[in-house]
Amino acid sequence: MTLLHPPRPLHSRFVDHVLVLNASFEPLNVCSVRRAHVLLHKRKAELLETLERPLRSAAGSHPWPLVIRLLDYVRVPRSSSRKISRRALFARDGWRCVYCGTAAGRMTLDHVVPRSKGGRSEWDNVVTACAPCNLRKGDRPLETTGMTMRIPPRPPQPVLFIRLAAPTVPQSWKPYLGEGALGALAAQVAAA
Repeated sequence: MTLLHPPRPLHSRFVDHVLVLNASFEPLNVCSVRRAHVLLHKRKAELLETLERPLRSAAGSHPWPLVIRLLDYVRVPRSSSRKISRRALFARDGWRCVYCGTAAGRMTLDHVVPRSKGGRSEWDNVVTACAPCNLRKGDRPLETTGMTMRIPPRPPQPVLFIRLAAPTVPQSWKPYLGEGALGALAAQVAAA
């Protein structure tokens, strides 16, 4: 079945991404509308939120999915095992230098324990630093520089990767991403 998308106005309210929740309601991923429709058609997921407009195909019209929930629980890999990327690191640190807090200037990545001293490229050892702070710290351990970090480095929450995958977060996703009572409930379930 081929899905046909209606013509899109300049200020479109259509959403190209669908939020995928685990069976426990924790946010898992973002997928395309087409992939979500296939999961729904194969009865591997249930529809939680839809767009007011239908999704049209040659065979008829279907609800336009915004949020789906998998019917079977999927074991989520530990967040520390997720691959590190510059964009994810910058987003985790709020696009600010962890040493001085500035958001101005060129941002770089800094190894808290330098690689030359055995530091690894892991979530808890790589931070965002402005070029002047990175130069000031150089190839020395943090303790010898007199510098401090505003926030300690840690593996990011899975929601960060969902926010990076979708250019804009629709209003209907916010309760599932930790904003509101439903998001708090999903966080409690995920922590248990």
